[in-house]
Amino acid sequence: MREEDLDWAVYHGIPQTGSITVKDLIAATGFEPDAVMASLERLEHYLLVQRSGEMVRLLSIQESLIACRCRHSRVDLPFVIENGVIRAKKE
Repeated sequence: MREEDLDWAVYHGIPQTGSITVKDLIAATGFEPDAVMASLERLEHYLLVQRSGEMVRLLSIQESLIACRCRHSRVDLPFVIENGVIRAKKE
């Protein structure tokens, strides 16, 4: 299976609201654990999902755009995103 197809299937195995454990996601998709973990790493790199411990959730469009802006901005932004929470940088 192509990585893109695997990523699509894994992405759609995550509930649109709330989160799911990685173990439950592996069971729901039926794919090998290593394949699902590699897919989650790619999806996280593409700013589509967020993992927190054993839980994974979809990022909203707004969260994804802000995270993208933070990652690729050439200026020093006055905030950081920590576990999905936007916080002012400590001076």
